[in-house]
Amino acid sequence: MSPILRVKSPGLHTTVQDLGRDGFADVGVPPSGALDAMALRLANALVGNEPDAAALEILVSGPALEVIAESAHVAFVGGTAGMSVQDAHHRSIAAGRSVHLKKGDVVKLGMLARTSCGYLAVEGGINVPRVLGSASTYTRGTLGGFEGRALRAGDVLQGIDSKSEREELQLAAPLDAEFDAPIRVVLGPQDDHFTGAAIEEFLAGIYIVSAQADRMGFRLEGPVLAHTHGYNIVSDGIVSGSIQVPGSGQPIVLMRDYQTIGGYPKIATVVSPDISRLGRRSPGAKVRFAKMSRDEAEAIYREEQTEIAKRIANLRAARDEPSLNVEALYDENLIGGIVSARE
Repeated sequence: MSPILRVKSPGLHTTVQDLGRDGFADVGVPPSGALDAMALRLANALVGNEPDAAALEILVSGPALEVIAESAHVAFVGGTAGMSVQDAHHRSIAAGRSVHLKKGDVVKLGMLARTSCGYLAVEGGINVPRVLGSASTYTRGTLGGFEGRALRAGDVLQGIDSKSEREELQLAAPLDAEFDAPIRVVLGPQDDHFTGAAIEEFLAGIYIVSAQADRMGFRLEGPVLAHTHGYNIVSDGIVSGSIQVPGSGQPIVLMRDYQTIGGYPKIATVVSPDISRLGRRSPGAKVRFAKMSRDEAEAIYREEQTEIAKRIANLRAARDEPSLNVEALYDENLIGGIVSARE
C-alpha cells in the first residue's frame, strides 16, 4: 500500500464501498455496499480491477482529490457528469471512461447529472482494512471503509501506485439511469396485511422519493396504503429491497444500510437488480412499481448478470476528443463575440 489520493474537499457524502458484506444480518450487520452495483462494477472494469474492488461512492455532489502518488489510473461511472482534471491542460473527462493522472493533478467531481450516485474507481482499488470480509462503509455502525465514516478534507487514501501502460477504455454506451422504468417487485412477505384496494393502489400509483432518503431507506410519498389489521407485527428479518409500510401508510424501501429486523408489515420486495435502479434516483424523482413472480425475478437477476458481462466485454479504446478548456473561458471576455476555448 502507498498513499495515492488526498481529499481536498469531500463532497456531500463520499464513502468507500465495494459489493458489500453478506452473511451477518443475524448479528445486526447489514450488507452495506454500493447503492448502484452495476455502476461500481463498470467503473472497476474500466481500470482493470476485479468487480468487488473498493471504490469511492459519491452521492449528489463529489469530492476534489489530489494525486499524491507518482501516477493514478481512475474512471468514473454515474450519470452524465464527468470529471474535471486540473493539470497543465485543465481537461474535462467524460463519465464512463478511464484516464491516467500524474502527481499533483487534482480531479474534481461536482454535482452529479442524471443520477444521484456514481463511482470513482482507482486501478488496484482503494486499500482499507476489510471488516467482516468487506471494505464497505456502514456509517451508522462506524464500521468498515475509511475509519467507518464518510471522507473529510485532509484524509489520505491508500492504493497501489499505478504504473501500468494499459490503454484508456470507455463504455460502448452510456449507463442509462432508467428513470422511466418501473421498479419491479415481488409481493410479500406480508401483503396479506393490506387491503385489496391498497395492493391495487401500490401497483397503479406514482410515488415521489422524499427528502428523507438515504442509504438506509428511501421514504416515498404518494397513495396511502391501508392495513387490514393494524401496522404492527412481531419484528422479523429484513432484506435489502424490503418495502415496509408504517402507520402513515407511506412505503419505505429499505436500501443497502437497512436495519436487519423490523416490526412493520412489508407489502413487497424489490428485485435485486432494481435496487440499483432505485438507488440512482434523487429526492423528487418519480417511482412506480410493477409486480413480478418469483420465477420472473430470478430470470431478471440472471439477465442483469448477463448484461453486466456484455457491457464489460464491449469496453472499447477511448477516443481522444477535444475538451472544453473551462479556465480559458473564465479568462476571456466573450461579450464582443465568441472565443474558441477548445484545445
